[in-house]
Amino acid sequence: MERYKAAFIEYLIYEKGLSSNSVESYRRDLDKFFSFLKQKDKFKEPNDIGKDDILDFLGWQLEKGAAHSTVARSLSCIKSFYKFLQMEGYVEKNPTVNLETPRVKRKLPDVLSVAEVEKLMQQPDVLTPIGIRDRAMLELMYGTGIRVSELLSLNIDDINMTAGFLRCFGKGRKERIIPVNQTSLDWIGRYLSKSRNFLVKNHFERTLFVNAKGKKMSRQGFFKILANYAKKANINKEVTPHTLRHSFATHLLENGADLRVVQEILGHADISTTQIYTHLTKSRLREIYNECHPRA
Repeated sequence: MERYKAAFIEYLIYEKGLSSNSVESYRRDLDKFFSFLKQKDKFKEPNDIGKDDILDFLGWQLEKGAAHSTVARSLSCIKSFYKFLQMEGYVEKNPTVNLETPRVKRKLPDVLSVAEVEKLMQQPDVLTPIGIRDRAMLELMYGTGIRVSELLSLNIDDINMTAGFLRCFGKGRKERIIPVNQTSLDWIGRYLSKSRNFLVKNHFERTLFVNAKGKKMSRQGFFKILANYAKKANINKEVTPHTLRHSFATHLLENGADLRVVQEILGHADISTTQIYTHLTKSRLREIYNECHPRA
């Protein structure tokens, strides 16, 4: 089984182009499945594992207190694994064909109001190089809705300051071109002219946003920066990089943007992922109705 897993991991990396985090998630889920099979003395060749073995594994996870979302992810991983094995001719039948992934109720994410976004943007001390960098990062995240991994992977050449576009690579290394608003461009220009050269130690460094040591910033580093500014702004919500992405999408839809356009900008492969934001805007409509209608 281990050699099949190794082949599958190579497929995810080199053919699917998944990020290291996604690949590691698949690896962990398969290891958990294989460990279960070993405990049950069912660690066999892929052709010997049937639908009942997989159902037993999913049931075992639920008995151990795993969330339904975790079980759904495990099944999705096993399905992908067997689809790969069948595609490569390693198995004759796919035991996951008629297994349905359980529906997981999606938690509606926290979204910042426009006023809260403005308060957040005012927190960096823009009289310092670090503050200018932070303001530019926050403006660009909220202004484009890109993921934190995409933000931190940007190179200087990925921003076209003249045309007002940026190029980024999302999940599966899919390239997309996103418009950048003038406010974000102004802060990026200020960062490039007054801040970045002060931070960068190696002038061959092409990463756009660097940390205090002049190197590529980590996700954890950005999380801490954002959490600190949210606290200073007295925003009583959990504010993560994804909160800015959610806020970007919600504010676009509230102001009449087409759902397909938002899907393209966010880089969602399936429009059903984008549709979660229509629930958010409907919730906002209900709030406004309850506040404003005399019979509400």
